[in-house]
Amino acid sequence: MIARRIVELVEDKQAHDIVLLDIRSQTTIADYFIICTADNDRQMRAIIDHIDEKISTEHGLSPRFEGSADTGWVVLDYRDIVVHIFSQSQREYYRLERLWSKAMPVVVVQ
Repeated sequence: MIARRIVELVEDKQAHDIVLLDIRSQTTIADYFIICTADNDRQMRAIIDHIDEKISTEHGLSPRFEGSADTGWVVLDYRDIVVHIFSQSQREYYRLERLWSKAMPVVVVQ
């Protein structure tokens, strides 16, 4: 499963508070959300580059990118899988897990 592979990739770059949510019963916009936190801009860029490189090589997929590391929130959209990479402050502000609280957590890594 590509979503679980992305979780492994964000772990590789020491992202924390990683959550993989199954949102299929809640919406049709995607099947899974992956939410994680990076400690700084440099780490966020490393996470983005690592995911992009590995998923492109392994699965031939390229995401649509929204946001930037300096804003504290980047979204990688693989259609069925949407990856949210937050700074700590942006994650606390947007609290996506609360918005999607009815979604089933598949993986939680602290």
